[in-house]
Amino acid sequence: MSNCCSCSASAAAASSSGPHPLNESRSPSAPATCSPESRCPVEATLGLVGGKYKALILWKLIPGPMRFSELRRAVPAATPKMLTQQLRELEEDGLVHREIFPVIPPRVEYSLTEFGHTIRPVLESMYTWGTGYLEHRGLKACCSMEPLP
Repeated sequence: MSNCCSCSASAAAASSSGPHPLNESRSPSAPATCSPESRCPVEATLGLVGGKYKALILWKLIPGPMRFSELRRAVPAATPKMLTQQLRELEEDGLVHREIFPVIPPRVEYSLTEFGHTIRPVLESMYTWGTGYLEHRGLKACCSMEPLP
């Protein structure tokens, strides 16, 4: 089996600004060229969760919907502008659903989509691996992510 992609690009490159490789459209009749940025499974995953706070936002939404103010408290290092940007990108990628309730003042809740829930095992594996890595280095995990129920 031939390998179409080279999964050697760094995570930083995967989360850089600019158009998301999975969102680039091409004509159905266009040749299916192999672009490492758009067809590598690891790069695709990093592109989805590799934003500064995206993994943490997704982690916090696994138990259930949260209002913007709750997410601000759950991700205190993120400025409101950055949190909004990351939520918009997650929504564009189909991982997060934004629901606006027609009340005054407006109430907005964020939740994982059905597709968004499929990222849970990936995030749990990253959490487990990262915890082991930190322990290997003689460090203890110190972040707002806690094991999920």
